[in-house]
Amino acid sequence: MPATSRSPVVLYLFSCLIALIALCGYWYWLGKPVVLPDAATPTHKLQCASYTPFDKDQSPFDQPFTLRPERMDADLALLATRFECIRTYSMTGLEAIPELARKHGLKVMLGAWVNANPTDTAKEINALIAQANAYPDVVSAVIVGNEVLLRKEVTGAQLVKLIRQVKAQVRQPVTYADVWEYWLQYPEVAPAVDFLTIHLLPYWEDDPKGIDAALDHVAQIRQLFGSKFAPKDVLIGETGWPSEGRQRETALPSRVNEAKFIRSFVAMAEQNGWRYNLIEAFDQPWKREAEGAVGGYWGLFDADRQEKGVLAGPVSNLPYWPFWLTVSGIIGLATLALAGKGATPRNALILPLLAVFAGCCIGTWGELARVTSRFVGEYIWAVALVVLNLLVLAHAALALSAQTGWRGRAFVWFESRAGWWLSASGFAAAVMMLAMVFDPRYRSFATPTLWLPALFYLLRPVSAPRREIALLAFIVGAGIVPQLFREGLSNPQALAWAAVSVLMALALWRSLRARVASAVSRTPPRPDLERVPG
Repeated sequence: MPATSRSPVVLYLFSCLIALIALCGYWYWLGKPVVLPDAATPTHKLQCASYTPFDKDQSPFDQPFTLRPERMDADLALLATRFECIRTYSMTGLEAIPELARKHGLKVMLGAWVNANPTDTAKEINALIAQANAYPDVVSAVIVGNEVLLRKEVTGAQLVKLIRQVKAQVRQPVTYADVWEYWLQYPEVAPAVDFLTIHLLPYWEDDPKGIDAALDHVAQIRQLFGSKFAPKDVLIGETGWPSEGRQRETALPSRVNEAKFIRSFVAMAEQNGWRYNLIEAFDQPWKREAEGAVGGYWGLFDADRQEKGVLAGPVSNLPYWPFWLTVSGIIGLATLALAGKGATPRNALILPLLAVFAGCCIGTWGELARVTSRFVGEYIWAVALVVLNLLVLAHAALALSAQTGWRGRAFVWFESRAGWWLSASGFAAAVMMLAMVFDPRYRSFATPTLWLPALFYLLRPVSAPRREIALLAFIVGAGIVPQLFREGLSNPQALAWAAVSVLMALALWRSLRARVASAVSRTPPRPDLERVPG
């Protein structure tokens, strides 16, 4: 074989090797297991965990409201292997909890749900009193209300009245639970309780704390309350870290960070003799609709009651990375099959790298959409973005191919519709940018969906409708600074979104310029300019 014909093949095979290494390295880097000191072992149980008994297909807003006794029984059997007690938040539907807890050797911090409806609250309070008196050996404390002051559903005086009503009728210690700041805002509540129950969630602070500063923040607040409200004891009634969801400034949800926080917190709490309750026993998918993806992923176990690696053993941020490696590999192979070896040596070098890059972007978005989508509309949107990326990928692959035979006909078809793909990409970018500027709190960054179209159409402008492209470019470009202002420059996810948005805006602008230039070049000369003065 002549050297001139071997050269593209060698380049192509070399590029395929590099692409394969990059593909495997990327997914292993995301999913590699991390080893940390264990928090719970068969011989070392933790103090307490928040428990809500919903299966992954259930919600407290379901009508009719039904809980499954067999689920609660299995849950408490599992939790009894790791914890000494559980904390509940409502009495409705949980009447069987004290008896099941006794069966499995667990104590219960029993909670009544207090809200703005006096009738509902009275039912909860009466049930709380009855269960506490019926199971004095199981119920170790009672909690009158959870974050009701934060929700502004009752006044401090009304809450104090409820607490005193319960204290007069039970023998167990009585408390109230809320975010730590609200104990300072409502000082009249502290004298009414036997001990304070404070919520300390560094991720949700108004000034979010990254994983490296989170424990120091918890320690500072706990020490402040221990001094300020002495001699009353303080229970850290909720603390934890989310395993999935959007980043808030330096606070990054991940399984590894959740394990780091929980394991380090437990060690610190036990060293200092603090009482604590971890949030929460199991992931609760129903919370995603109200709180965004992060709301559904505070569990120490997942919604299927499987280990997440939070309490003990190696932990991985992406336990399903072999699956996404396979998906990305299939996308890459399909891309290479579509394009062939490329039209030139340069294209032969680029094609495998393009295939892997696109496969990783689509796979990353697939995992992100899997854990962050909250309702049917968001799932449809996620699928639409995958389809759009596949269309852009096919266009890019055919642009690098030899474009002979069926590949040539396919390229002509894609090229004639390139303006559609660009417009759709710009529309998606504009919609997501508006969401990130005006309603960002519960939305995740869809950055992986824009890298491919932004880079491809930036490097290869296409003709598209002028007015629409101009509007989309303006929306995407104008939203970059406000988005960064809201998120802060310490948020890498926000910086990545800003970077891909810059590229998308430039791609739209270049295509707009290309259309103008093309229109000018096609403008016929005016007849009067063709006359030569005689």
